[in-house]
Amino acid sequence: MIKKIFFQSIFFNFFFLKDVFAAESGGMPQLNPEFWISQIFWLTITFGILYVALSKLILPKISANLELRKSQIQENIGAADKQRKDSELKLKEYDDIVSKSKLAAQNIFKEAREKAFKDINSKKETLDKQIDEEIKKAEVEIDVLKKKAPEKINKISIDTSSELLKKLIGADVNNSSITAIVDELSKKNRGNYYDN
Repeated sequence: MIKKIFFQSIFFNFFFLKDVFAAESGGMPQLNPEFWISQIFWLTITFGILYVALSKLILPKISANLELRKSQIQENIGAADKQRKDSELKLKEYDDIVSKSKLAAQNIFKEAREKAFKDINSKKETLDKQIDEEIKKAEVEIDVLKKKAPEKINKISIDTSSELLKKLIGADVNNSSITAIVDELSKKNRGNYYDN
């Protein structure tokens, strides 16, 4: 409050005292109270023209540019928010697709594995059956060969011994006598075999 009163008193002192700043005393003519009214008039006209020019021409363009920028910024922010939400949705969809595809791949792998194990087990069973059948056939053939072996051996021995005797003696030998001798020897060998 004191400052206000002090500045008002200084202002009115300059306004009412005409001789304080006279041009004759070597002061500045702008401070001469004679010219204050014309200075205030031109100051008012100059600042009025500047005010009108600023308020009607320049400031509306500036405010329009500011509003345009503000609206563009708001639109950009809105678009960025929309794109962010869209990208989050797409990311969730992508994650869902990836998780579903992983689950499907695991199921396919599991099914393929089970099918392969079933196929392997069925083929193994069929191979086991085939091997068992082959073993049985081989055992039957071995039994047949065991049963026929003494006869063949006897026949071969009779044939070879008759050939040997024919070469040694030089005469034909009766196969029936050789057969009797071979049968007797084979009985003895069989008896010795079973005794051991």
